[in-house]
Amino acid sequence: MKIVVVGAGKVGYTLAQRLTQDGHDVIVVEKDEERRATVEHNLDVMTITGNGASLKILSELDLADVAMMIAVTDSDEVNMIACVAAKQAGVPKVIARVRNMEYMETDCQTFGRVLGIDLIINPEMVTALEVSRILKTPAALDVEDFAGGKVRMLEVKIRDNSKFSNVPIRQLDMPGNVLIAGILRKDKMIIPQGKDIIQAHDSVFFIGDKDAICGMEELFVETRSKVEKILIVGAGRIGRHLTLMLENGGYTVKVIEKDRHRCEELAKIVDKTMIICGDGTDVELLTEEGIGDCDAVVCLTDDDKLNLLVCLLAKHFGAQKTFARVGRPEYITLMEQVGVDVVFSPRLLTVGAILRLIRRGDLVSVTLFEGAKAEALELDVLHGSRLEGKRLRDIKFPSQALVGAVVRDQQTFVPNGESILRTGDRIIIFTLPETAEKVLHFIEGGE
Repeated sequence: MKIVVVGAGKVGYTLAQRLTQDGHDVIVVEKDEERRATVEHNLDVMTITGNGASLKILSELDLADVAMMIAVTDSDEVNMIACVAAKQAGVPKVIARVRNMEYMETDCQTFGRVLGIDLIINPEMVTALEVSRILKTPAALDVEDFAGGKVRMLEVKIRDNSKFSNVPIRQLDMPGNVLIAGILRKDKMIIPQGKDIIQAHDSVFFIGDKDAICGMEELFVETRSKVEKILIVGAGRIGRHLTLMLENGGYTVKVIEKDRHRCEELAKIVDKTMIICGDGTDVELLTEEGIGDCDAVVCLTDDDKLNLLVCLLAKHFGAQKTFARVGRPEYITLMEQVGVDVVFSPRLLTVGAILRLIRRGDLVSVTLFEGAKAEALELDVLHGSRLEGKRLRDIKFPSQALVGAVVRDQQTFVPNGESILRTGDRIIIFTLPETAEKVLHFIEGGE
């Protein structure tokens, strides 16, 4: 598929990198020469210097065979204009990143349809939704749903006294319709086999029927489990979205933000939230506001080091669960290793949200986990596919790939080697990033 990416900032670069790895033909448009040169020197893509909203630049692109344009510059207006122009030129699908909350006052997708934009992505909203979903599942480090909510993947941390610790997977007393799809151990992702043993402090990925997964969540919940009191440090765009979601969800929320203007902006959209204008690293302020009594502390400033520091302080004072936003995804593993419970990158979440919409034949969606250390591929089994009518044990999938769940006739089941795939089945494959393209190539008929 030929795809144009407008904007070579952090999101644009990461997106172009992933799309290239997945075998797409990518063209990057960037007006900043330094950014454009960085992309050209590091990625196997075509680059063009210029404004992606310029009709002159768009005419040079020869959009006739372009299947998609994704505009992710720092300017909402440039992104929207580029997409509108591309749509008018016949590009089938256009996606724009829009961050200004003024455009979100009405339904953003309705707004997008009026302009002819297929999807409007708001990175801060995507991030706030992800954090909110994890907060609602106290035991989880991550929660993802597939197949219209019929399949759930749950990532949890294994405690020292867990019944899952130091037991071969084949000997575990697992609920029906649940499978262990992956194990993250010391920055290495493992696609497990029955003989593998889960160790304390591993992050384990369970996949299966949503109700079955929900029923086992209590096995991993700490004594203090229910999240009710939440402290948010940072009232930028993500903080404002998240605060409003949590307040509407009935949580008790406090926000600490040192920028008075941001405090005032937040105060305009919330009713019950306590907003404190102060320094989130001030130990005296944190103790006065009862940081140790909080069920969750969410650090959302633009400073990775500050977020790490506040999370560690929160843990020291007794906070149950800590969340840290990072601008540099390479910090994710380090922060988790030193004790931060959930570390998330708005850049990767945005890229993941866009990748889910780039269908390729039978591929429905792609979901990234743990800073892109693993992927979940959601696919449909089509008529004539090499998967159709085959037992799983007879399908020679590339190594490091596992079929975790199958949805058939609205029912979810965890397959075994004797399971036969049928036309119309929706399957979820858990795999390593370097194997994902091999899996797709194999399914399409390659060797």
